[in-house]
Parts: sequence; structure tokens; C-alpha cells
Amino acid sequence: MYDLSKVVVTSSPHIKSDEDTRSVMFDVIIALLPALAVAFYTFGARALVITCAAVIACVLGEYLYCRAVGREPTIGDCSAVVTGLLLAYNVPVTAPIWMPVLGGLFAIIIVKMLFGGIGKNFINPAIGGRAFMMACWPALMTAFVNPHTSMSPIGSTADVVTSATPLAALKTGTLADVTLLDMLLGQTGGVIGETCALALIAGGIYLLVRKVITINIPAAYILTVAVLTFLFPMGGQPRLEWMLSQVLSGGLMLGAIFMATDYATSPVTPKGQVIFGVGCGLLTVFIRYFGGLPEGVSYSIMIMNALVWAIDAYTHPRKFGYPAKAAKKEAQG
Repeated sequence: MYDLSKVVVTSSPHIKSDEDTRSVMFDVIIALLPALAVAFYTFGARALVITCAAVIACVLGEYLYCRAVGREPTIGDCSAVVTGLLLAYNVPVTAPIWMPVLGGLFAIIIVKMLFGGIGKNFINPAIGGRAFMMACWPALMTAFVNPHTSMSPIGSTADVVTSATPLAALKTGTLADVTLLDMLLGQTGGVIGETCALALIAGGIYLLVRKVITINIPAAYILTVAVLTFLFPMGGQPRLEWMLSQVLSGGLMLGAIFMATDYATSPVTPKGQVIFGVGCGLLTVFIRYFGGLPEGVSYSIMIMNALVWAIDAYTHPRKFGYPAKAAKKEAQG
């Protein structure tokens, strides 16, 4: 006979795992390092300086906020480090050092901590920080240079000659004057972390192997952009080359793999994740084709972040034995 007095009843969940927020964030940091290595090779030491400035601003901002409101500091989970890395990857190497610092403080304090901290923000903090910088300093956020341009690591870049990115050419309905291989290897102009599609794909594969993310959102997002741009090329351009240029250029890989998959701001169900990815892809192509800016990844993800609650409500699995009409009525509210 069993001694029932020794049975301990606890609340769910009953399945335990050695993984925690810190270990997941470490995996994301590792996955982001190949893109940083390529950025250092392509843009020089200034890329590392801007990245360090953004990371320090995010970590320090979270620490000071927690102290100011009397909360235990939460910087140990390393989520602020990931936000800093992603924010820096969305900044051109010509940006003044103070800009990613202010962007990092906005991302952490306004977008993340004021909504309750990790897991409670309704948009990705790094995307919020990028949108803030784009709204405040659009000229600085679109000042790009050619690869291997000599720049001071910490000084002014006012005398640096700026150049167009592949997306700027695509916006006019023409193909960029760089090869698809250059786009794949990151030898083009652009922000720090978006140029090398191969490094970002390698990081995405690592996250898939580690089961940090699933394939649903990245695949739905990238395939939607690929299908639409293949079917509807601008300027009579060759379909395949136009589609590959759209997929490999800009922030599509960075956004689809690392920002659209944020746990707190993406749907929880597989069906909802596919809907989310398709929505991001549709909006990205719409903005690229008809919007005033050549890129639409960040704004597309932000818009879909705001719709996650509705996607989750309508894709939530029906309880076993629960009538479909009752489930629909419950979802509606």
C-alpha cells in the first residue's frame, strides 16, 4: 500500500525543464554572433563600438529602472543584452554613438519595463527602439556606406561619403548593382546586422536545432515575401532574380528569424504563428512597393504584434468535448 500522506499536490505545470529565460537568451546571443562578426569585417571596429553602446545602455537602463521603482534588478536574465544587440543591428554604422544609447533606453524603459518587464510588452522592444530613432533622426538612420569604408571607431562620421543600399534600388523598380552573392555574404550597404543573409540563416538554424524557435513564423514570413515578389516583380525585372534580391536584402532575415519570433509578442499556437508570419510578409511587401520607405520589416512586425491578442483568441485550440459554437463565443468575449 502507498502512504498517501506523503503525496504532495502542486499546481501546474508538472513537466520540468532545465531551460530558463537566461539559457534561452544565451542561445539567442550565440545565434546573433555570426552577424556581428561579419559586421566587424565589413564595417570595421565602429560596428562593435555601436553594438557595445546599445547593449550597455539597455542593461544599465533596466538596472536603474528596477532600482528606481524598488524592484529586484532583472538584468541577470540577459534579455536586455539581446535587446541591445538587436537594436544595434538596426542602426547604420555611421550613426553617432549617442543615438543607439537613447534608442536603447527608450526600448527598455518605455517599451519593456513600463509595461511590466519581460513577457509583458506588447511589441518587440528592439523594434520599438528602432521606430523611435527612425521617427526622431531619419537622416541619421538612413546614412549608409559601402563595405570596408574607413571610419573612426568613436569619432564623427560627418565626412564619410554615404551610398545607397540594394533596397533603395529595388524601390525604384531596378535591380541593385551588387550581386546576389554579395547580398548573401553581407558585402553591401545597410544597417549593422542585416547585410549578411548567410550569417543570419546560420543563426536561425542554430535556434531551430536548440528548439528556441520553431520554423512556423520565419518560413511563413519569408515564403510570403518570396511568393509575392516572384509573382509581381516591379519594372518588368526577371522574376527569380527580383525575388531573391527582395529576400536577401534589407532586414527580412533579421526580422523574420530574430524579431518576429519573440515569445512575448508572437502567437502561441502553430496556426496563429503561420497567420502572423503571412501577415508580416504581406505588410512588408506592401510597404516596400507602395510605402514612402524602401523597407517595411520593422513596421510590419509592429503592426502584427498589436494583433497577436486577436490571433491567439481565434486560433486557440478547442477544449476536448467543448462545443465549437461555445468556444467561438468565448473567444469573442
